Amino acid sequence: MSIPRQITDFLNSRNVAYRFCTHSPAYTAQGTAHAQHVSGKDLAKVVMVMADDRLVMTVLPASHRVDLDRLAELLNAKKTRLAAEEEFKDVFPGCELGAMPPLGNLYNLEVWLDSSVEERPEVIFNAGTHVDSIQMRTADLEALVQPKKGSFGILRH
Repeated sequence: MSIPRQITDFLNSRNVAYRFCTHSPAYTAQGTAHAQHVSGKDLAKVVMVMADDRLVMTVLPASHRVDLDRLAELLNAKKTRLAAEEEFKDVFPGCELGAMPPLGNLYNLEVWLDSSVEERPEVIFNAGTHVDSIQMRTADLEALVQPKKGSFGILRH
């Protein structure tokens, strides 16, 4: 499988510089970082969350996990939880489940970026498949997506 056309069309139409990478199959964010030979801090993963009754895309380093209580505060939600795959499997046409790119605006999703992602000059992320990734400047990703920002990631031990 190759990168879904709507992702490359989106990036190309915005004239953003990016590098396309192919790697061995990886089904976790840390596995993708390992396959790319980079730190988990350099790989931005997508974690889908249900905030009350709305689906929200969160983006944070592969080395972190979502602090759902802190995220609930940021979202002004009574309850947050990790979304079940069944709740978002149809939201990302052309993408393999679990390999969604952090381009939530392409899929009409609210996007929240953890502040620790901004500490890295470049970011790598899944490109819609378990064998394809995209690398670009973090500032370019932010300009493309225009996410809301906050501190909701906790470093895994």
